[in-house]
Amino acid sequence: MSVIIVGGNDRMTARYKDICRSYDCNAKVFIKYTAEFDKKIGNPDLAVVFSSAVSHKLLNGVNKRAEKLNFPVEICRSSSASALKGILKKYCPDVK
Repeated sequence: MSVIIVGGNDRMTARYKDICRSYDCNAKVFIKYTAEFDKKIGNPDLAVVFSSAVSHKLLNGVNKRAEKLNFPVEICRSSSASALKGILKKYCPDVK
């Protein structure tokens, strides 16, 4: 399963990827807006948006891409490791 994480804490990037790996997921993390963001997203199975630490430009880009490619977007106010684990448990119930 491929996951993109949008927003969050810059220092937690490696931790987010480790958590996703423990749930057998490949992760891309986007903390800030980059050029050609829509193309870099690709075609994930799930998008996780940490809304307390994300710009409107990033959120709008994810939502447009999700509508076009039909993948779920989970919006969470907290950008903690436990919040990410809770979301992944919902989408990957067989792991752990």
